[in-house]
Amino acid sequence: MEDTLLKCAVVDDSSLQRLSIVKLIKDHPNLKLVAEYNNAIETKNGLLDTDVDLVFLDIEMPILSGFDLLDNLVNKPQIIFVTGKTKYAFKAFDYDAVDYIHKPVNKERFNNAVAKAIKLHDLKINGTTVEDEDFIFVKSNLKNRKVFLSKLKYIEALGDYVKFVTEKDSFVVLATMKSFEKQLPQDKFLRIHKSYIVNLEKVERYSSKNIEIDKQQIPLSRHKKSDLIEALSAIQ
Repeated sequence: MEDTLLKCAVVDDSSLQRLSIVKLIKDHPNLKLVAEYNNAIETKNGLLDTDVDLVFLDIEMPILSGFDLLDNLVNKPQIIFVTGKTKYAFKAFDYDAVDYIHKPVNKERFNNAVAKAIKLHDLKINGTTVEDEDFIFVKSNLKNRKVFLSKLKYIEALGDYVKFVTEKDSFVVLATMKSFEKQLPQDKFLRIHKSYIVNLEKVERYSSKNIEIDKQQIPLSRHKKSDLIEALSAIQ
């Protein structure tokens, strides 16, 4: 982390708010300020010629919002939303933001958000994979939570949300099953039902209709039974 240096941009239509973020950036040893923008259009044009790793982005701006800006960017840097409104917190999930900071920005809160950005940046740069590290990061309550795959029992779809059930606890995140199905190693996890992805190593027994994990009965789709048998035989 000591060697990591993130190139940053600040986007806010308030010069006073930009100044407060700029000061925090300049005081942080792992951040380098490379650009300031006062609206989304200026930012979109500026990012075409400026290499940026992390953007501190306001949401409510004239003409185009911070969300509108991200909708128009092809190559998106990491984003930390900085806003005076809490009502956008859930929508921020859809944009895979690193964090969501409420104005006025507290230095400790700022540093915590930056630490997450640095960790995610290092994982990407070093080519770290799920298989290498045996964990994934899951965004829960606006924080990136580390989930060790060896402790994950199963994932359940709940409408627009996904429930993670581990050996210790369970928690819900705003996401899709498809997004996690792609992240998880296929030799260890299998989608056995439209609403369930299970850790194959946790399966204790199965029938034509259900599998059992820690005395929990989980439905098994009929067309997935052969896939389950093949996957289980491969890990034995």
